[in-house]
Amino acid sequence: MNIIKFIKLILLFFLIVTSSAYAKNNVSLLYEKLDLFSDVLEKINNEYVNEIDQSEAIDSAINGMLQSLDPYSSYMNPESFKNMNIETKGEFGGLGIEITMESGFVKVITPIEDSPADKIGIKAGDYIIKINDKQVKGLTLMQAVNLMRGKIGTSINITVRRVDVDEDLKFTIKRDKIKVREVSSSIKENVGYIRLRAFNEQSGDQLLKKIKDLSKENKNLTGYILDLRNNPGGLLSQAIKISDAFLDGGEIVSTRGRDKNDIKIYTARKGDVSNGKPIIILINRGSASASEIVAGALKDHKRAILLGEKSFGKGSVQTIIPLKGNGALRLTTAKYYLPSGNSISEIGVEPDIAVKENKENFKINDGKNDNQLEYALNLLKK
Repeated sequence: MNIIKFIKLILLFFLIVTSSAYAKNNVSLLYEKLDLFSDVLEKINNEYVNEIDQSEAIDSAINGMLQSLDPYSSYMNPESFKNMNIETKGEFGGLGIEITMESGFVKVITPIEDSPADKIGIKAGDYIIKINDKQVKGLTLMQAVNLMRGKIGTSINITVRRVDVDEDLKFTIKRDKIKVREVSSSIKENVGYIRLRAFNEQSGDQLLKKIKDLSKENKNLTGYILDLRNNPGGLLSQAIKISDAFLDGGEIVSTRGRDKNDIKIYTARKGDVSNGKPIIILINRGSASASEIVAGALKDHKRAILLGEKSFGKGSVQTIIPLKGNGALRLTTAKYYLPSGNSISEIGVEPDIAVKENKENFKINDGKNDNQLEYALNLLKK
């Protein structure tokens, strides 16, 4: 990509993320900045101590601009865009962690259940400060992601800083194929237990089938527990479908963009697949995005009791905009609002009943030391 084409691309992005009034009143300043950028790029290309790859430098510049907006906007080169499409299908290679950027460090939203990262002890809320002894601070989110990617079977060293732990933690993780088993279920003491790990393309249909199977297996179910702990979210369409399954009508969620008139409201249809049985939803700080929509909608409609810890607070909509050259732009274009009118973004959803996880030897759904699940079961047995 030559300098002129890059300038045009920067101008396009700048006009997307800058208000029309600002652009109109500051045209000369805009062109001065673009000229400055081209001068800087030329100086780097000609005088930097090492020869640079101009294409990579431009990708980094685009990502830097997007990361200055929020942690979730980013540029995906063709390879990253292809990987994202694979991940949405529910099977991919990697460490098995959902991440974001906070204070210059990679923050773990949640480890994917039974992934290499989960098995070795990575926790929601961990900060990754080094990858293979390379400092993460100063990198963009995509640069950090690219450092963690590699061939299945190869290992990576990461250094983690954990809240309430004095010393940094070091882990060696072997990359593997990540298979997300979205929905599993069982019956626990006449209570239907459903564990939802992600919101991928088949999640809604799988959950509906699990509920029907549980009700056939035991006609005396006293209620349901929907476990959304460490669920990083996923597709909005699936969050709407799953919320709709338990509601008889009313608003599920709305999205609002920069334009005050750009409001989309998603509502539930009549029909509750659980036939009005009590529902308890388990959440924690690893519950994000689509998980927060489901939990928040059912809480606002007083259809479910939320139990556990406050959720992550990832309440913004990222639109995937394909670009020339097979890359794409992931751009925050709106925020989620619950039926109450409250935003999820940076706030999260508060549980009705606050119960902290048992940190000692605890793993979700392993049948041991799960005090939150035990608390929920006791409530539904009463």
